[in-house]
Amino acid sequence: MILKSKLFGKVYEFKDVKDVLGKANELKSGDQLAGVAAETVQERIAAKACLANLTVQDIYENPVAPYEEDEVTRCIQDGINFKAYERCKNWTLAQLREFILDDHTTTAQVRDISVGLSAEVASAVTKLMSSIDLMIGAQKMPVYKTCVTTCGYPDRLSFRLQPNHTTDDIDAMRITYMEGFSYCVGDALFGMNPVDDTVGNVDRVMRDYWEFARKWEIPTQVCCLAHVTTQMECVKNGAPADMIFQSIAGSQIANDAFGVNIAMLDEAEDLMHHQGTGSGPDVLYFETGEGAELSADGHWGADQLTMEARCYGLAKRYHPYLVDSVVGFIGPEYLYDAKQVARAGMEDHFMGKLLGISMGCDACYTNHMKCDQNDNENLEILLSAAGCNFFMAVPCADDCMLMYQSTGYHDDHATRQAVGKKPLPEFEKWCQKMGFLEEDGLTLGPNAGDGSVFL
Repeated sequence: MILKSKLFGKVYEFKDVKDVLGKANELKSGDQLAGVAAETVQERIAAKACLANLTVQDIYENPVAPYEEDEVTRCIQDGINFKAYERCKNWTLAQLREFILDDHTTTAQVRDISVGLSAEVASAVTKLMSSIDLMIGAQKMPVYKTCVTTCGYPDRLSFRLQPNHTTDDIDAMRITYMEGFSYCVGDALFGMNPVDDTVGNVDRVMRDYWEFARKWEIPTQVCCLAHVTTQMECVKNGAPADMIFQSIAGSQIANDAFGVNIAMLDEAEDLMHHQGTGSGPDVLYFETGEGAELSADGHWGADQLTMEARCYGLAKRYHPYLVDSVVGFIGPEYLYDAKQVARAGMEDHFMGKLLGISMGCDACYTNHMKCDQNDNENLEILLSAAGCNFFMAVPCADDCMLMYQSTGYHDDHATRQAVGKKPLPEFEKWCQKMGFLEEDGLTLGPNAGDGSVFL
């Protein structure tokens, strides 16, 4: 394994595989904060050249967190399909990149290989991709998952209806989500983030959402995004839930900070298969975001893109219905501006799809970042073209509870029109029946935007 490269007569040497991965990453403020980023553009290019010549085996045998000390590493490494790994372990990362992007490589051929790739390998090949490479590569890797309905169709684009409220006021949220459904969003998920993470409050929200969805025969999935243990207690007590949610990270240390571990997620999955209201088989929902491991001091000296890939390596264990990168949520310490947010969103989506994840994105930013709503809409369009499964739907794109900017009801429908993608099939028919959508599946109907039809 050669950990050096020569550029313009200068030799650049790297300490180990982790060092190469960090310095080959596109510029991220989080990597600079962690002290793992390349110091110059030239060093970044040299690191990419070095990485391109390393093999799949080199990366697999050098996980960024020790196998003996990190259960996420063990989950990733042990979850590899070793027959697939044997077929590609001697490929260089450059060869892997060319294989994925080759016009003659089919979706089935990519899948035959991707099950043999570790999360670190997914991160490594991503670092060698341009933005359009990430788009073309992701388009080649659709992922279909089924809970109440099936998501992932290349000609469809779905949204999570997210009617958060500062006090979890049911009446206020009801006004919000009635308007959302009238704008034809909510086919991926009908679910909010509670302020009050107690069993009593979460049970109350679960029942209200589920009863509304079933009363109006809305073909969607229902979930309340409390901590996994709170949701489990509610389900055990008889509350309805089509799936269970949890934020996850790419290291055991960071997951400890979230109050979650693999045994807990295993229990949640088993519970939902036996007591959940979703038919499944895919009954879990995970959120991730670059920088989470660094903020929890659990990044093991690795770059944030590689740690994000490890989130998807962990998620793969559960065949989740939905996973999304809340890409700009943490702030400028980790992704400084719109350029970094857009790159991260494209990278995360590609890596997730490569590892077989039903991947979405919360295209979002905080108000102290160098980013605005135009930037956010640009990213939504880019990811939609790349085949992203779903985005968020927030009233006026402004989450008043979580205090960040996302994608709004109006933006989301306009995105569907811009890229020519319809809602999920069952949801499309329901919207047409309600007068929210015309027969073409893209034009708003006479009742669009009128939540009062539910009164």
